[in-house]
Amino acid sequence: MKKHLIEFSTITKHCFLGILLCFSTTLMSQKNTAEVKKIDDAVSQLYEAMVDRNKDKLEELAMESLTYGHSSGKIENKKEYVDGVLNGGFQFSSITPENQTITTSGKTGIVRHIFKGEGTNNGAPATVNIGCLLVFQKEGKQWRLLARQAYKL
Repeated sequence: MKKHLIEFSTITKHCFLGILLCFSTTLMSQKNTAEVKKIDDAVSQLYEAMVDRNKDKLEELAMESLTYGHSSGKIENKKEYVDGVLNGGFQFSSITPENQTITTSGKTGIVRHIFKGEGTNNGAPATVNIGCLLVFQKEGKQWRLLARQAYKL
């Protein structure tokens, strides 16, 4: 009789651990899905702020240590990036990310997409079609842009 109790106890423990593992994986997946949605929202807010030339929103979404790489190879810090959006020769009328993927690792979010934009370049109509990698970092409850690197397609 004792042998059966020990076997049952071992089986019970394994079942319990299996159920616990499934439950914790589900919770982590739900949390990850929520974080991916927040990062997606941050990308949308960033591009909307670029189109609207909203200085306050750009500064809120970009980290102080931002490094912003253009497809031309030019690298800007936060101040240069914000100034370029507000006063630069290229003014966006629309920005659309296509084929976007978002992954997370702790407090880091990695976004890849094709950056499609329309606007004017020194007054002349222009379009942009480049690859883009964005790195977001979570500060408190907000995801903020830490790095961006664009590349020619």
